[in-house]
Amino acid sequence: ILLHQILVTGILLGTAGFLCLVGLGILFLVITLWSAGGIHTPQNLMLLAVNSLFPLALSVGSLLGIDREKIRASFIAVNNQLVRTRGVRVKPEEVLILVPHCLQWSECPHKITADVNNCRECGRCPIADLKKLARCYGAHLAVATGGTLARSFVAFYRPKAIVAVACERDLTSGIQDVPLPVMGVLNVRPHGPCFNTKVDVAEVEEHLKTIVESSFSQGVAI
Repeated sequence: ILLHQILVTGILLGTAGFLCLVGLGILFLVITLWSAGGIHTPQNLMLLAVNSLFPLALSVGSLLGIDREKIRASFIAVNNQLVRTRGVRVKPEEVLILVPHCLQWSECPHKITADVNNCRECGRCPIADLKKLARCYGAHLAVATGGTLARSFVAFYRPKAIVAVACERDLTSGIQDVPLPVMGVLNVRPHGPCFNTKVDVAEVEEHLKTIVESSFSQGVAI
């Protein structure tokens, strides 16, 4: 009986502690989003709460019949707002624009995952405009076939901030995996997933302006 009481008490205390953590995380998140940087909140606790709530939101959403992609898109939007609120500002050469290989025209003969400069900028896919954007700002641009190559690019360039383009699933996992400020941009999939996808380059530039020091922001006509 004593052991049973100890177990029950432990479970109750653990549940109460978790709920307190979640509650504080939500409180800090709401304060941060509404104050737009006016209040400095404990970033580690806030990020921990958001990351902890995300799997829970997916589970609850599945029970309620909410589309998982919508939940992931909401997570990305909240993450982007948190990065804005933190006031992250870095030099352009400290930014990595990381995009998926599916943006490349499917019939292109040039291998750009090894070196994006192999792109001939023919204009058949968004890579040409992304190259121009990166060149204008002085940021790095890399094209990855998956998470492993993406992580190798992060290790190679050692950026202080990332603007990442991907689908909802890959963006949410990447944001959680990388201990860096990441601005996420969802790709557009007119032909289905992972094939000749598109991206709003103007949106990529807007996120780039958010994290690049104002003295370096120039803008480019795409």
